[in-house]
Amino acid sequence: MKSQKEERERVNKLYEWEDLRRSKVQHIAGVDEAGRGPMAGPVVAAAVILPAQPKIPNLNDSKKLSPKVRERLFGSILETSIAFGVGIRSARFIDEFGIVTATFSAMKTALQMLVLKGYEPGLVVVDGYPIPGLGMNQEALIKADNRIASVACASIVAKVIRDRMMAQFEGLYPGYGFSNHKGYCTKDHMERLRKRGPCPIHRRSFHPVRSLLT
Repeated sequence: MKSQKEERERVNKLYEWEDLRRSKVQHIAGVDEAGRGPMAGPVVAAAVILPAQPKIPNLNDSKKLSPKVRERLFGSILETSIAFGVGIRSARFIDEFGIVTATFSAMKTALQMLVLKGYEPGLVVVDGYPIPGLGMNQEALIKADNRIASVACASIVAKVIRDRMMAQFEGLYPGYGFSNHKGYCTKDHMERLRKRGPCPIHRRSFHPVRSLLT
């Protein structure tokens, strides 16, 4: 269990990367996605621009947070951020163009939302790999969601929005357990899929689903 001082130092360290660049860049946008791996549901990307202050307490990579903490931080991010944008690509889009193209396309939409709101990023920092054909200055860093505040925020925004969507899909397509497994390839999901067959939000290009159709 970290002390309050250690926790403050950890959060401050998340902001260091951006703080060192603020004098040269007006708006730094962190970008991340949720939902690359599941066999059902959309891929969701988010872009977030943060102010230097206030810093968001308990901020962390979404994968290290409980759903309850993610929801709380989601509200703090929306209140604190200068601007945020979201991009969503459906299972059908993923099947047609592939998950990589769908992910980058969703990221571009999230960034375009920032521009439409009047906050064109001077620098984009993305978790993982560079976004092809972006037309903006960008840096791609491995595990950026664990190292950079705006990317950690983007990971939380994308995850919370996608989880909420999957809970809504549970109501549209009952019996698949989407609110529990969020579309990931769990044992429970596979059993339900074999019993019921795929529904409209299953990714037919993904092997577990495709194997049931051949």
